[in-house]
Amino acid sequence: MTQSAAVRPEPSNGGGAKRQPLPRELGGKLQRRTLLVLSSATILGGLGFGASASVGALLLAEVSGQDAISGLAAAMSNAGAAAAGIPLARIAARKGRRTAVVLGSSVAMLGALVAIFGAAIWQWWVLALGIGILGVAAAVQLLSRFAATDLALPQNRARDLSLVVWSITVGAVVGPNLMVPGSVVGGWLGVPPLAGVFVFTFFAQLAAVLVNYFGLRPDPLLTARELQAAAVAARPADARETTEEASASRRAKVLTIVIIGTAQAIMVGLMAMTPLHLKHHGGSDALVGFTLSLHIAGMYALSPIFGILAGRIGRLRVIIGGWVILLVAIYFAYLAGEQSLYVQVAMTLVGVGWSAVTVAGAALLTDLTSLAERPKWQGRADTLMSASGAAAGVLAGIVFAMSDFSILALVALAVLALGAIASMYPKLRVARAH
Repeated sequence: MTQSAAVRPEPSNGGGAKRQPLPRELGGKLQRRTLLVLSSATILGGLGFGASASVGALLLAEVSGQDAISGLAAAMSNAGAAAAGIPLARIAARKGRRTAVVLGSSVAMLGALVAIFGAAIWQWWVLALGIGILGVAAAVQLLSRFAATDLALPQNRARDLSLVVWSITVGAVVGPNLMVPGSVVGGWLGVPPLAGVFVFTFFAQLAAVLVNYFGLRPDPLLTARELQAAAVAARPADARETTEEASASRRAKVLTIVIIGTAQAIMVGLMAMTPLHLKHHGGSDALVGFTLSLHIAGMYALSPIFGILAGRIGRLRVIIGGWVILLVAIYFAYLAGEQSLYVQVAMTLVGVGWSAVTVAGAALLTDLTSLAERPKWQGRADTLMSASGAAAGVLAGIVFAMSDFSILALVALAVLALGAIASMYPKLRVARAH
């Protein structure tokens, strides 16, 4: 597909849309503008979500009085994201990315309010429900990274996707360090101190709504469809996939989604129990916040590097490199014990390995899908990714309550083996760009 062959609709008097060529330069300008808007909104969304993620487990443990309940924070957050993944993808397919991300962030604002209310009335299940609704913000972030690929050239997809992922770094790293000022706000409101962090979350999501609503015009997905219209019309009829090719492509897509979900499960499972592990060994709130900041920095700060590498050396090689990094991280988690430094090294490397796998995996999935079916498969990927995190959060809470952090690391090792096996599928070695 070339941008010189692209078209855009013009208003008509109800008898259809007239079309005129869309200048080649406009596609590049739209992509740069789209990346700027998506990145700005993602910074704001990351600020709010990073803040709430840092206190969710601690606040649930405090309100419920049970450590095992704390794992429900990550589980509910990921469950909320999983529940929103496919609906938001369907909305994006019908109405465009802009409508989907604005709606998702609006729902997340409601979740922040429910979480504050649940903490105020000292009901852990209401708090957990609020955290679950707020998890829609994570689905918006996942959708935004795919939106960055709609107008990108095939060779730039991984890079552009990774730039939006990287933008989460600013808000996500600052977020966990809002625990102290959040406690002050919580005191002013008369709610448990940690619940004050959700106030920051509410206003950050509101700002993200405004940025996307006013800035994401024209819509990247709808515009990409315009750009492709002429090329699709000119494609020979015999250029369609055969039944065998379509079947092989479907298996490759499913296994790519499994790879992404496996990395998510490892990351969430270890991250969810890190605050409690540090607390049990005398760690302060400041230590917890700093450790989570290192983890989140590992998740996002190096994503542009992995995006560039995925474009130069291949998606699959970056994914395999991610598994190696995750393996080293699990080793440090197993040895951590009372050594907070080992925990910090492990959580930083978990973030880095997760970044490599998910950035390259998302780019690989985009390569394997045509523009017409991308929202559907991307929604499936986001749903399974979040569902994997939800299941890992619940399992991590149970394992940690029954044993310790080292046993949790061994469980993560078993999960990693699943992802590594999926990566061996031959059809993943060469992803066709549509």
